[in-house]
Amino acid sequence: MARSAIVQEYDTPPTTRSVTFSLDQKTNHERLHNGITRPQGYTVSWHANPAVEAHHFGQSHPMKPWRLVLTKELVLAYGMHHAMDLYLSRAATFEEMADFHTEDYLDFLRQVIPADMEAAEQSERMAKYNFGDDCPIFDGLYNYCSLYSGGTVDAARKLVNNQADIAINWSGGLHHAKKTEASGFCYVNDVVLGILQLLRFHPRVMYIDIDVHHGDGVEQAFWSTDRVLTVSFHKFDRDNFFPGTGSLDSTGPSHPSNPGAHHALNVPLNDGIEDGDYLQLFKDIIGSCVETYQPGAIVLQCGADSLGCDRLGCFSLNVTGHGSCVAYVKTLGLPLLVVGGGGYTPRNVSRAWAHETSILIDAADKIDPNIPETVTFRNHFGPDYSLFPPLSEMRKIENKNSKQYLATLVSTIREQLRYMQGAPSVQMSFIPPDILGFREDVEKEIEEEKDLMDEEREEREHSLLSSGGGGSRRRDLERGLGTRGELST
Repeated sequence: MARSAIVQEYDTPPTTRSVTFSLDQKTNHERLHNGITRPQGYTVSWHANPAVEAHHFGQSHPMKPWRLVLTKELVLAYGMHHAMDLYLSRAATFEEMADFHTEDYLDFLRQVIPADMEAAEQSERMAKYNFGDDCPIFDGLYNYCSLYSGGTVDAARKLVNNQADIAINWSGGLHHAKKTEASGFCYVNDVVLGILQLLRFHPRVMYIDIDVHHGDGVEQAFWSTDRVLTVSFHKFDRDNFFPGTGSLDSTGPSHPSNPGAHHALNVPLNDGIEDGDYLQLFKDIIGSCVETYQPGAIVLQCGADSLGCDRLGCFSLNVTGHGSCVAYVKTLGLPLLVVGGGGYTPRNVSRAWAHETSILIDAADKIDPNIPETVTFRNHFGPDYSLFPPLSEMRKIENKNSKQYLATLVSTIREQLRYMQGAPSVQMSFIPPDILGFREDVEKEIEEEKDLMDEEREEREHSLLSSGGGGSRRRDLERGLGTRGELST
């Protein structure tokens, strides 16, 4: 049927229709109405598995994999899936996850069951691998980890094989997980696994993180190599905001034997930063990083907890402001792996990721800001049913980032880039057996810093307990918790 015929048939008034339209027909009408077509000159791939969406961290836990259902519903309702290559992502294998994580840690993930959380004989193992309120054990934990990781691994491989120019896995981006432990709602670091795949083809990869929390797990993973540059924009408060790392002067172990020295850049921000300041800062810093480092590919972590009104966040970004960063990275024209991350107000997370999907398929200026009637869970987006609610106005937070402070961040980062002395030359004739290039001294320094942080954390917890506090370590450090009107989903 011709396009005009489809539109004419669907637009026929209900009183004269003789048929009931299927969801596919309605979605196709929405696609035609918005002018959604495949982008010209490049290919976008979408990687997802519905099995990820059904996992549940617990009733009171902020992490809700169900946010992926809302994201998918919006993308499908707008007809954006017609503009992408769609892949049902497979589970990552044990061996693929062991490219970064230790086998004993993965064995623990594979064998542990929820009852072990209360078993006295398991308490030592729980502490060893950092399981507890923030990182609980739930049914299907290993399956959950392998599925979201498989999506990122497969997405990276599509880029390497030239089957896609942009690859998306919104279920990924769990950037806090360490080599031997869970951290901050993250169990397996799919971002690291995806970067490892890209390093098999690209001499240099740049990782960009716009989650409100510091991307500490990815940063630490590549501390000892100059083949990855990590750049994290995040709220920083050593004592009162998780994970308490990522200060401006933290650029990784700097001893002479470490080629990865100065390849971890951090942009620490204060409460309340708004769209204009954030985007200008982002452009100034990322532009300088790309010019100096000349990466062959980029991995962009789009944690949506940097939006205003997030359950655990403290910034004042709107959906369009967050998406502007994605739009800027897209203009760089490099192979791009896009993953999700944090985000604890599901309806706003899905709005942001759906909008950013439209940016990546070059349809952001085409889609209707009014959420389509065909969205199954449309009631969650009321009362305005808009893709772009005024998040910065709904919860007013004082912007504590002065123009002078932001200018200092830019000048300091540019000065730190000088230590790179241009893009490093990399021998690519073979892939080293240990592609991460970990050195014993760097591993030791990581462990020493971790031990110091653990001691400081224990002191803070003891102080909280003494003052009547307690509960989740991470959530006790999140000032945004309990935002009025944003806890129902």
